[in-house]
Amino acid sequence: MTARAALARELRGREFLFATGIECSYPTIAGPDGRPRRVDELELTFHYRRWREDLRLVRALGLRYLRYGPPYYRMHLGPGRYDWAFADEVFAELRRLGIAPIADLCHFGLPDWLGDFQNPDWPALFAEYAGAFARRYPWVRLYTPVNEIFVCAKQSALDGVWNERLRGERPFVTALTHLCRANLLATRAILAARPDAIVIQSESAEYFHAACRDEVGRRKADFENQRRFLSFDLLYARPVRDDVRAYLREHGLPDAEYDWFMRQDLAARSVMGNDYYQRNEQMVLPGGAIQPAGEVFGWLEITRQYYARYRRPVMHTETNNIGRGAEAGPRWLWKEFLNVLHLREGGVPVIGFTWFSLQDQVDWDIALASVRRLVNPVGLYDLDRRPRPAADAYRQVLREFADLPAFPGGGEEGMGAGQRGREEGR
Repeated sequence: MTARAALARELRGREFLFATGIECSYPTIAGPDGRPRRVDELELTFHYRRWREDLRLVRALGLRYLRYGPPYYRMHLGPGRYDWAFADEVFAELRRLGIAPIADLCHFGLPDWLGDFQNPDWPALFAEYAGAFARRYPWVRLYTPVNEIFVCAKQSALDGVWNERLRGERPFVTALTHLCRANLLATRAILAARPDAIVIQSESAEYFHAACRDEVGRRKADFENQRRFLSFDLLYARPVRDDVRAYLREHGLPDAEYDWFMRQDLAARSVMGNDYYQRNEQMVLPGGAIQPAGEVFGWLEITRQYYARYRRPVMHTETNNIGRGAEAGPRWLWKEFLNVLHLREGGVPVIGFTWFSLQDQVDWDIALASVRRLVNPVGLYDLDRRPRPAADAYRQVLREFADLPAFPGGGEEGMGAGQRGREEGR
């Protein structure tokens, strides 16, 4: 039995992973004086004060899985030095309540002493932290070592919003490869402590529509539709197209380091997490300019593309109705979940669904670019912990589909014979 088939067999014995998450981003941005300022969503949403109540709300909804990230920047104090006080309390309560955490170890930011994602020393130090975490909480099995690698690298080093706040292809490639290396080293450290750990690799599922006929615009759309895969390509040792490899080489990833990624063999313990929001689709205009497209394909079609590339079990790891108001929550929740069901009916092994997040978020309409303290009404609960309409919709989903199995069936690896044949012929 292959390692991937073994993971499929493990997942087939589980129930479908209905989950929510607690928004835990903590990047640094430019403050009013230009100096770095930490944005901590756990603080802005009052989770540090109300975490016990938040965990009770998870169970009250009937959910058993929670994407949860303790504040890495507060916990990793230096090489081999950690402050576990807050995490000890929270994870003890998670265990008592019977909630299985998907432990999110790095969510868009680093401790001050580590600087930013240009730091080549960070991946190895992060792996030490991940191993220490896994040894301290040996009952935790599900992990997202580094959340949304592509998004983090792009916001930090290409769009100039977070952390190092750089704008350039070379710093982007540096951040991306450091994040991917950190994720792989951390995965290895976690597996050393818990060999049956499962990585649920949350990443933004994106698409760039060529809304033009000119060569510049179409080439731009084609390149972006390759670049969107880069984090998964490096994590899953999937060779990139020749022009993309040339791009990586030109902007600071030498062949020896690229070859190191291609030799890694950790994908067998990984579920591909695909996140989707309305902003995930873009239009490329004549001349190469890019603007939001809104929902055109949606999660189902874009995830089908990612699955065709990687053939990994899939989880819908993030979605919400940002920008549409709380009343739009139920429709968006049902639409996304029906996407999941339809993809499963086509033989794609989608093992879970996540509404993100449990409570409303703050300033995510501007991607945390500044601190306005504007509440985004996207949670299952508002910041006073009163239910939003999406909470009732999620309860309806759970009542109707509570006994859904994680794996939809199919062949040895959750694929029909035709799909297996196509893969074997690649």
